[in-house]
Amino acid sequence: METNLRNTVVVIAVGTIAWLIAGAVFLVLDSDTKYVWTCVCGAALGVFGIRYTIRRARRSGI
Repeated sequence: METNLRNTVVVIAVGTIAWLIAGAVFLVLDSDTKYVWTCVCGAALGVFGIRYTIRRARRSGI
């Protein structure tokens, strides 16, 4: 199960990094603020997802 946890965290981390990159691109292109805030929320949810996944794994004894 340790490998499953690692794979899950990697997938969430890649998605979080993708949101951060998209947000940086939107900032550089001086895009609408709703797109930037969407990327910020996506990255924040990604960080929350990583923390939640690790915490849940520790609680269940994986």
